[in-house]
Amino acid sequence: MTAAADVLRLLLPYHRTSGPGSADPADHPEQLARIREFTDTGEPVLLTLPGFPCKSPNPAKVLGHLPDEGERLSLEFLNGLCARIAEVHAPGARLVICSDGHIFGDVIGVPDAHIDAYADGLRTLIRDAGLSHLDTFDLRAVHGDLDHDAKRRLVTAAYAPSRDALRHQVRSDEETARLYRGITRFLVEDTAGFAGTRSALQRECRARAYDVIARSRAWGDLIADHFPRSVRLSIHPQAVGSPKFGIRLLEAGDAWATPWHAVVLKSADGRARLVRRDEAEGRGRLVRRGGRPSHFEEAPGSP
Repeated sequence: MTAAADVLRLLLPYHRTSGPGSADPADHPEQLARIREFTDTGEPVLLTLPGFPCKSPNPAKVLGHLPDEGERLSLEFLNGLCARIAEVHAPGARLVICSDGHIFGDVIGVPDAHIDAYADGLRTLIRDAGLSHLDTFDLRAVHGDLDHDAKRRLVTAAYAPSRDALRHQVRSDEETARLYRGITRFLVEDTAGFAGTRSALQRECRARAYDVIARSRAWGDLIADHFPRSVRLSIHPQAVGSPKFGIRLLEAGDAWATPWHAVVLKSADGRARLVRRDEAEGRGRLVRRGGRPSHFEEAPGSP
């Protein structure tokens, strides 16, 4: 068990948890068992991470629909974490970024063309930075040449739970209820041009949240079928002992913040954290990389 525990100890400082954390590998039996399958056989540890879907459609939160400094730093962090695993398990590790934007893009109001461009941008970042421990996987890799709508229908029909089943879980399980509230909040924040009242928007987003969760679970089950032995990571907070291991990508005041719902604001000492674009604009200057908006930097002496 020692090698598996050593690998897990490298992940634990970045655990994104929905409750009290634990630095003891024994409190994470699911991850220990999964990692041990690789350490016992001398194989590279395989990790899968659903996420990196697309940028929020709310321009008050992000700089556009393409990856920027937030994604670059996050991918470099994940690649570096895999490289560090080789220090305690010689075969090392590789991580598959399982971009989930296409599976619910129609529900969140992001066009498939933007999701394609975002996913292609991730691949470019990985290639140009030489992030050799990372791979990518998205809906384009399944069901051949069918269009995105047809693929969404097939995956949803094969894997998604019913809305009634989800409603029951929201009422009876606090983790599911917390996820439902978080997704609803994102949908309210990201909806642009809604003609009705605030209460009507909230009702509509609560309904759409069930679809987002159902599609996300369908995507997770499809990933499990494609990568049945992988260690399952999540960008959402996860309780200690959960089947998935929530992982923090960058510093943020909000446990739900991600690079695709925020921008990077760098302090004068180079520390990077995630904030909304409208907050960053009031605290720093815009920095461009390769001719495109990348992130914000605070002036020396800023609070």
